[in-house]
Amino acid sequence: MNLAEKVLLVTGGTSGIGEACARHFASLGAKVVAASNQRDRGEALEAELRGTGLELRFVFADVSKETDAKAMVDFALSTYGRLDGVHCNAGVWGKGRVTEFDEAIWEKIMGVNVKSVFWTAKHAIPAMEAAGAGVFLVTTSVAAFIGFPAHALYCASKGALESLVRCLAADHAGKVRVVGICPGTIDTPMLAETCEGWDKPVEELYAEVAKKIPVRRLGQPIDIAKTAAFLLSEDSEYINATSIVLDGGTMALPPW
Repeated sequence: MNLAEKVLLVTGGTSGIGEACARHFASLGAKVVAASNQRDRGEALEAELRGTGLELRFVFADVSKETDAKAMVDFALSTYGRLDGVHCNAGVWGKGRVTEFDEAIWEKIMGVNVKSVFWTAKHAIPAMEAAGAGVFLVTTSVAAFIGFPAHALYCASKGALESLVRCLAADHAGKVRVVGICPGTIDTPMLAETCEGWDKPVEELYAEVAKKIPVRRLGQPIDIAKTAAFLLSEDSEYINATSIVLDGGTMALPPW
């Protein structure tokens, strides 16, 4: 796959999957704009990669706000003159059943996981359409298809993204390709957060989960980054309006 000289915007680009993607895209020669609300991590990432000759710029953004989403797109355009692809990856998680949530948690999870993709699409897609081509990639989740206990709002947000991928692809057909990447159990800070409160150490929980995944290991952020790079490249130009599942075979398992 070839990402050399492509201008790519990655949201949630300073931690977990997003950081791995930003690093990998830059290593393949892309000009990367990494957006997140982690200013210290973002500035450190920019300094590190630019110090090695790679091209990455950090922009601070609360992607749940339309003003920030527009500003990060404008930053990419003003810095590099165009935008070839976007990877909407920012996400948050919250534990609970519907009976345990309040409006503040709803706004936080749906704001980051869903609303941010709407705002980013609103401002990034016209820029790519004007240039004649582009790829809009969204990180969804197997949580869109599995009823994980105490994940009601997170699952709902990821289900919304799966539908949005198809709608955006139809609405902007001919110029912008819209695809999803659907991770399973990936070793990230968010996964560690979901383990809080259990009566076993995280390492033991991970080992137990790994034994149940058909490939017998947890996914790593670089697994997602490699596929994301493929989806953002011309090598995947006939993949559209769908998501690539990267779960090590988890969804093939029977319920016993």
